[in-house]
Amino acid sequence: MFTIGDFARHGQVSVRMLRHYDALGLLRPARTDPHTGYRFYTADQLSRLNRVIALKELGFSLQEVGRLLAADVAPAELRGMLRLRRTQLAQEAAAARARLARVGARLHVIESEGHMSTQDIVVKHLPAVRAAGLTATAAAFDPDAITPVVGPLFDEVSRLVDAAGIRPQGPGIAHYVQEAGEDGPVEVHALFPVGADIPATSGLRLFTLPAVTRAATLVHHGSLDTVLASEQLIGRWLETERARPAGLTREVYLECAGEPATWVTELQLPLAE
Repeated sequence: MFTIGDFARHGQVSVRMLRHYDALGLLRPARTDPHTGYRFYTADQLSRLNRVIALKELGFSLQEVGRLLAADVAPAELRGMLRLRRTQLAQEAAAARARLARVGARLHVIESEGHMSTQDIVVKHLPAVRAAGLTATAAAFDPDAITPVVGPLFDEVSRLVDAAGIRPQGPGIAHYVQEAGEDGPVEVHALFPVGADIPATSGLRLFTLPAVTRAATLVHHGSLDTVLASEQLIGRWLETERARPAGLTREVYLECAGEPATWVTELQLPLAE
C-alpha cells in the first residue's frame, strides 16, 4: 500500500486534492488507520484516479464525474469524450484568436489615426477580368463571417487550378456580391485571371468581372487582420469626395507569399457614376 503522499506522487496530483476526492466520495482510500487517520491507497486505485482526472479535465463537474464513475464509463467512451472535447477546445481557441485579431485591428486603426492620408487613394479604371474560380456564401460582410469562407475557398481554387495545369494570368481576386442595402448573405468569389477557356473537367467555373469605369483603390501592406485601417481610410475619402460606392470592395492579392506582415493587397471599391 502507498501512503497518501506516495500515492499523490505516483498519480501526479496533490495530497490536498486526494483529500478532497475522499470527502466527495470520488476516491476513497483503500484503508484508513483508525488511530492516526492516515490514508493508504493501492496501485489498483490509480486506474480510478486516472478516470477522475480525465473526466475533470474534459470539463465535467466533480458531481458529474461521480455519476459517470458510477456508470462505469468504458475507455472507448472516454476516448470519444476526449475527441469531442478536443474539437470544442480547438473551436474556443480559434474564436479567442479571432477576437484578439479583431481587437488588434481596432488598436491598429487607433494608432494609425492621423498617420494615414487619403492622398494614397487612387481613382482609376478597372478593365474587365476573365477568371476561373469558385463561389461560396458567407452569412454577412464582416471578418467573422468572411474569413472562414474565403481562405478555404481560395485553397480549393488553388488546388483545382494546379491540378488542371492552368497558368493564372494575374494575382488572385476576392470579389464580393451583396444585395444593395441589405445586411444579409454575401456571395464570395475566389478567382484567378485566365487567358483562355478552362477544361470542363477542372471543377472550376469561368467568370467575367465587368469593367469598372471608376474605382477608389488603395494598396494595403501587411496582414489582412489589419485591413480595417485601410477600409476606414477609404470610408473617410468617400465622405470627403462625396462619392458613393457601387458595390463591395474587391481584394487583389498582389503578394501573399511568406509571412502575413509582408503581404500586399490592393483594395478596389467601385464608385457610382
